[in-house]
Amino acid sequence: MFCYQCEQTAKNEACTKVGVCGKQPDVAALQDLLTYALKGLGQVASEARRLGISDDEVNVFTCKALFSTLTNVNFDPQRFPPLIRKTVELRERLKRKVLDAGGSAFPEGPATFQPAEDLEGMIAQGEAHGFAPEAGENADIRSLKHTLIFGIRGIAAYAYHAEILGKKDEAVYSFIHQALDFTLKKTPSLEEAVEMVLKCGQVNLKAMELLDAAHTENYGHPVPTKVPLGHKKGKAILVSGHDLKDLEELLKQTEGKGIYVYTHGEMLPAHGYPELKKYQHFYGHYGTAWQNQQKEFAQFPGSILMTTNCIQKPKESYESNIFTAGVVGWPGVVHIDNYDFSPVIERAMELPGFTEDSNGRSVTVGFARNAILSVADKIVEAVKNGKIRHFFLVAGCDGAKPGRNYYTRFVELLPEDCVVLTLACGKFRFFDKDLGTIDGIPRLIDVGQCNDAYSAIQVAVALARAFSCDVNELPLSMVLSWYEQKAVAILLTLLSLGIKNIRLGPSLPAFLTPAVLSYLVENYNIKPISTPEDDLREILG
Repeated sequence: MFCYQCEQTAKNEACTKVGVCGKQPDVAALQDLLTYALKGLGQVASEARRLGISDDEVNVFTCKALFSTLTNVNFDPQRFPPLIRKTVELRERLKRKVLDAGGSAFPEGPATFQPAEDLEGMIAQGEAHGFAPEAGENADIRSLKHTLIFGIRGIAAYAYHAEILGKKDEAVYSFIHQALDFTLKKTPSLEEAVEMVLKCGQVNLKAMELLDAAHTENYGHPVPTKVPLGHKKGKAILVSGHDLKDLEELLKQTEGKGIYVYTHGEMLPAHGYPELKKYQHFYGHYGTAWQNQQKEFAQFPGSILMTTNCIQKPKESYESNIFTAGVVGWPGVVHIDNYDFSPVIERAMELPGFTEDSNGRSVTVGFARNAILSVADKIVEAVKNGKIRHFFLVAGCDGAKPGRNYYTRFVELLPEDCVVLTLACGKFRFFDKDLGTIDGIPRLIDVGQCNDAYSAIQVAVALARAFSCDVNELPLSMVLSWYEQKAVAILLTLLSLGIKNIRLGPSLPAFLTPAVLSYLVENYNIKPISTPEDDLREILG
């Protein structure tokens, strides 16, 4: 086992015995084998496109399979052999089309690989095709290739969500296959590798735009909405993850059944969408970020649905109450197919639910780009009048690793003439703090999920246009936390847009070599976080 794709990797080097996330060596090997097989599919798909051939099933499946290899998504070893076999099946089908169109045969390697017949054999194959350094390999090229793989895993996640809601983009699929093919090149130049990594960021912007359109066309543009942090007396279902389609289908199936549906983690922003908030039994938010789920889920008196990444090993106390959907998997946990949430609903009816109302605090969500830009004139005026001195995008992933209290303290220390934009689960370090307003403009603005990073980028671009300046000249600083591969893709997008002076933490990616990191520092002035006090002093002067 050699896994170093997430921020919490052991000793900031690599997990080599068992994943800090709970991933076992057999699952790591199967994910590595799936990635290897997908490289072969990418190789064939890239040649097919050269001949004018594109296969929609191959495109959609590639994203689903790549998404299955993200951190905290699928821990079930039984789910990977079918994906590996399907990869080879689709590759061979597409290969026949390529050969019929006059394409040449493919060399031995991922494009000709055949999986073992049993699970143990596949695990052994996966162990031979992992991410561990190889003798004689150029470390910097390897670093950039792995950055590219982790980046397209993030793109695949966004494209997967978008496709479920009816949005596709051939250019996104084409690049994913091109990138998989590129990782097979034996001796690419450093310039070629850097170019591909930055192009990954550009394509991720397209994927995020696609997902934004999928969300807003299906559910409307988010509007500012107060979300209770308490609960209502009655049966309850908790929905965690990111997938709005799963949430919508569950809301439809629970309507009129006397069950209240609550969000957890990154599902919080769902309350701002008009087509979701219309359901009267869609009530409030329970809990905080993904890494606290073992404690929070154990106390929830209803059933729980995990819709995307962020699952942790379920405790025995709630193992019979939790269900997975989509690409998510955990050994022994009941998986929901085809949006039939009957088992989730039946379990919720068996459990006690909340025995009384709890009227606690509330938080406001729904400040996506439309909501913010509708008051852009007030924001510009407040800046010009000196009432708003600086904006901070304090956003990204949360996690259990020490050091993330930096972001809480950073927000607490901000002067009263500063505004915080936030998105993704990193906001749970401070999401319920009352920072007040500036001329009616909230000082804490929740833009949404990590899936909504496109909104934050569009806000920054619009403000730069309003002030007739470059984004880097705005009174805006980005202080980001990262954990998994969607965050990697977003960071590459920011770099591809030329955005500089990003502070990143809690630690820098283990897959970046000193030379690659030096390139980022020299060209983008990217830097690790230090202390909230020192960073604020340097930013504000």
